[in-house]
Amino acid sequence: MRIPCVDAGLISPLVQLLNSKDQEVLLQTGRALGNICYDSHEGRSAVDQAGGAQIVIDHLRSLCSITDPANEKLLTVFCGMLMNYSNENDSLQAQLINMGVIPTLVKLLGIHCQNAALTEMCLVAFGNLAELESSKEQFASTNIAEELVKLFKKQIEHDKREMIFEVLAPLAENDAIKLQLVEAGLVECLLETVQEKVDSEKEEDIAELKTASDLMVLLLLGDESMQKLFEGGKGNVFQRVLSWIPSNNHQLQLAGALAIANFARNDGNCIHMVDNGIVEKLMDLLDRHVEDGNVTVQHAALSALRNLAIPVVNKAKMLSAGVTEAVLKFLKSEMPPVQFKLLGTLRMLIDAQAEAAEQLGKNVKLVERLVEWCEAKDHAGVMGESNRLLSALIRHSKSKDVIKTIVQSGGIKHLVTMATSEHVIMQNEALVALALIAALELGTAEKDLESAKLVQILHRLLADERSAPEIKYNSMVLICALMGSESLHKEVQDLAFLDVVSKLRSHENKSVAQQASLTEQRLTVAS
Repeated sequence: MRIPCVDAGLISPLVQLLNSKDQEVLLQTGRALGNICYDSHEGRSAVDQAGGAQIVIDHLRSLCSITDPANEKLLTVFCGMLMNYSNENDSLQAQLINMGVIPTLVKLLGIHCQNAALTEMCLVAFGNLAELESSKEQFASTNIAEELVKLFKKQIEHDKREMIFEVLAPLAENDAIKLQLVEAGLVECLLETVQEKVDSEKEEDIAELKTASDLMVLLLLGDESMQKLFEGGKGNVFQRVLSWIPSNNHQLQLAGALAIANFARNDGNCIHMVDNGIVEKLMDLLDRHVEDGNVTVQHAALSALRNLAIPVVNKAKMLSAGVTEAVLKFLKSEMPPVQFKLLGTLRMLIDAQAEAAEQLGKNVKLVERLVEWCEAKDHAGVMGESNRLLSALIRHSKSKDVIKTIVQSGGIKHLVTMATSEHVIMQNEALVALALIAALELGTAEKDLESAKLVQILHRLLADERSAPEIKYNSMVLICALMGSESLHKEVQDLAFLDVVSKLRSHENKSVAQQASLTEQRLTVAS
């Protein structure tokens, strides 16, 4: 039926009728155009070409403030027509945004919030438009946050609240809107929802609890909104979220741990939280999820511990609280997200902590698991973190025993491979660890370094113009350290390193140039 209307050329005359002064004509025309646009590319295209959308938006603007029932009916029909016109069509939605539909609809919602049908239309339209990145800036310039919070407070029905949530979630991805929502009092509404639904076993209440707590975590992803809610660790919101962690509800445990991970995004917050016992709460939570635990809760709690371990002053406190032991209980986990966070937490904890690094580096079970994960080709994150932790154990402990454990577990080849990583930071960490191995335990590691073709790799790194200055510098330091091994020394001589190194004497980076001179002398003497 729709395509014949288009083919018969009815769209343009219909759009012209939108200029009528007769309310009934406008109502019926709006309905007809809405039907023609419904799920019909041809219908939408014809209305677009005839300029129908702009006329309807102009009507919405001019009729917005009139609250009589007949006018509200017309506004509802026009909103429905625009939804049918742009539904699931990004370019038409973007066109409506450019025509200024968002401020008009927000104003409409504010004035007509008592009208259920019109409110529903506005919410569905917002839900569609909010998915578009280009809409966020326009939404942020309106009082949408205030209007949605006001509406949310009045709703009791699950379906209506769910509709509001569906608009809030995409909007809350924008940092400016996050802050507006916090200032409009959304957080208090969410906490109240959680409080109301926490003990219910009804499916819809469980769903609402999840949505409310997820949204709460999302609001904490904005730096300003997070800091506002933290209130120096004294805030009501922070305290309430804290009480979720020991709860028996998995969803609240998860949201609580994720919220702590989000609060732990600057040193001040981290230090305050560790001093006020958060670590013990998170370790208790992890303890409840060791055997057949909830993977998402494990992941969230480990994320929080990893972030808390970043400030230097927290490391020793967390180590003496027993975080390492709590984390190592998850070494047998087969879930890559848990493995990834476990590795990151341990790496943060041992940074510049020689004793802890040595203790972990001599833990054969841990080192063997790391070597195994260094081959997890399907999980680049786990593979990268395993390599980095292996290197960190050597760099921070500077211990012969740690090096022996890593050699015996077959870890050397992974450190050599890591030196060829596409990430400079990882290359560097590998080269520094390898230089320590060469300086402290060259005899033990010699065969593994040889079979991993370390010397050839160093030659390649030095000859490659794209290698970063620090990579060239550390490669030359390592070459000098390898000269203590007869077989590796021979490999260095066979590869004509002198040519490559002498060219680097004129390198623009002073440290590289100086190290090139020293390395050249060492190679000349050794030959």
